Amino acid sequence: MEMADPRRHTARWIAGFVLVISAGLIAVLVASPPAQITEAKSALLGRIAPTISGATVDGATYRLPRSPGHYVVVNFFASWCIPCQEEGPELVAFQFQHQQSGDASVVSVVFSDKSSVAKAFQAQIGATWPTMSDPTGTIALNYGVRGDPTSFIINPEGRVVSSTVSGVTASGLDALIRKLESQGPGR
Repeated sequence: MEMADPRRHTARWIAGFVLVISAGLIAVLVASPPAQITEAKSALLGRIAPTISGATVDGATYRLPRSPGHYVVVNFFASWCIPCQEEGPELVAFQFQHQQSGDASVVSVVFSDKSSVAKAFQAQIGATWPTMSDPTGTIALNYGVRGDPTSFIINPEGRVVSSTVSGVTASGLDALIRKLESQGPGR
């Protein structure tokens, strides 16, 4: 009877251990939402927000007030976009947290997607805010949107004060708004 080479046995254990650790790290990274929001440059920063008005995916008419009186997160999304799917429940949580106090709200704009599919996606995640249909891309063009997801924060006076080109989280939006508030009026 031949003896097994102990080095081969040890190598298998090490390879198995490395594989398990790698799989665990990948699972954590994939399942974790981004820890913070990365702001992006935009020509709109500091300017009055472009008009958002027209038909929603529900067939209603909506117009964002020129001076909304509270912070508004304007989120451009598509139902097929993986980061958009990940941030959807975060936006629902953010809206829910701020609904009673009225200090912040969400408006979504469909970008590179069919309104009917986007409507079904919004219903699936429990979105209750206005979701704008933008079949001609006019709203996205006015905001300079190039891809999904993209979000802007509009301050109570109606100025664009932040821009992101990645998924957002409820806690990240809260931290960003606190930062903006600490910078004083106009920001």
